[in-house]
Amino acid sequence: MEKLIELVFIPGPGVGHLVSAVEIGRMILSRHQYLSITYLLIDINPNDKSLDNYTQSLPSSATSRLRFTKLRRVQPEFSPELASKPPPVLATAIIDSHKPCVREAVLEIIKSGSSQVAGIIVDMFCTNMMDIADAFKIPSYVFFTSGAGFLALILQVQVITDEFKQDITANEELLIPGFLNPVPVKVLPNTMLDTNGGRDLVMSTARSIRGCKGIMVNTFLELETNAIKSLSSDGKIPHVFPVGPLINLNQNLGDDGDIMRWLDNQPTSSVVFLCFGSLGSFNQEQVKEIAIALENIGYRFLWSLRRRPMEGSLESPCDYENLEEVLPQGFLERTSSVGKVIGWAPQLAILSHLAIGGFVSHCGWNSTLESLWFGVPMAAWPMYAEQQINAFEMVVELGMAVDIKMDYRNEINMDSQVIVTCEEIERGIRQLMNGNEIRKKVKDMKEKSHTALIEGGSSYDFLGRLIDVIVHDSISLVQ
Repeated sequence: MEKLIELVFIPGPGVGHLVSAVEIGRMILSRHQYLSITYLLIDINPNDKSLDNYTQSLPSSATSRLRFTKLRRVQPEFSPELASKPPPVLATAIIDSHKPCVREAVLEIIKSGSSQVAGIIVDMFCTNMMDIADAFKIPSYVFFTSGAGFLALILQVQVITDEFKQDITANEELLIPGFLNPVPVKVLPNTMLDTNGGRDLVMSTARSIRGCKGIMVNTFLELETNAIKSLSSDGKIPHVFPVGPLINLNQNLGDDGDIMRWLDNQPTSSVVFLCFGSLGSFNQEQVKEIAIALENIGYRFLWSLRRRPMEGSLESPCDYENLEEVLPQGFLERTSSVGKVIGWAPQLAILSHLAIGGFVSHCGWNSTLESLWFGVPMAAWPMYAEQQINAFEMVVELGMAVDIKMDYRNEINMDSQVIVTCEEIERGIRQLMNGNEIRKKVKDMKEKSHTALIEGGSSYDFLGRLIDVIVHDSISLVQ
């Protein structure tokens, strides 16, 4: 076979989506010499150079069959009605406005004749782009960057809404195939509970997913066994391919020498690491409760503390210029022998360090997988997106995390009115650092996460099946 088999990949906006998309792309190409991938990059922030920096940082040996096409930026005009919708609805509208650019780019690839386009892969936030695949009569695949549990949830909520005509908030709990326990409505994502367009967006996404050829999920069979088996046995759901955990272990970790030197001087498994993701931050009252808890409990700690943007601002959290302005007076001096407060955190490097014994986390799915990969147990303190359901799954379903407050909500740029007390935080951290049963489960899952990706492992095999489907489709399209 001389002609390359081409896949067109449409990641969600932002470098975070691109990194995992490239990771699965490299895995696909490593398994088939005639496959190539073109990434169509949607760049919605003119001041953000992270996309360019990331693609330029990739070694040429890793990108010989990976190509990146940056689409021209589109600035849609929102009607007053659309402008009043929640941020996820607005973000989807911005992505959808790039459809003509995507259509042109796909047409150009097809016309070039240098390869056979066998599939279009869309990020879970770009499912409306499947219309373009349908127009060109090309199979579409969804890249689902969250877990199988969240996938099972949104598909079942769509059934409850469309087929049973029920309001998901009519009861306190939902029965979701793939979950052993009833799922409390209070841990559903805000978007799913929002009646100003948010819930409609989730339902639309679920309907689109049902129309694809296959779903790649960033998880592995041994972690989410019940959810994956439930999805796979449902004849109304496309084939599910758990291909994770997708973790970029070769990422540029930045200048972390001071942090790592501090960790080098701490005993094994003695440090609790507090980090809430690139968008996680708290108001001053909540920061003080965390500080009091850490000082009272006396454990060694490494705390990534970032300044909260003004409410309604579109900016992301940033580092404090002076930590003393937000922490209790004298806190840094009194805890200097056991703790270190930092700004941005090189999370992967920190989690891999032997001194880390526990992770107080926002339960973003990437962070959850990274924590398991390095065998670090978590205390769940979710904030936004699907993090509450991730926390429920880890704490209640799998018993691999402890709970600080898994129904906590602190949406991006919206100040939470709920304050988690120092007593609640202390209780959670004590359970985290002394939880031998959870630590044993997480250590066991660490080994399974590594095994899943090597030859003979579950994710390795699922990826092979996916590639077989893609190659078979390319032959069918030619005929």
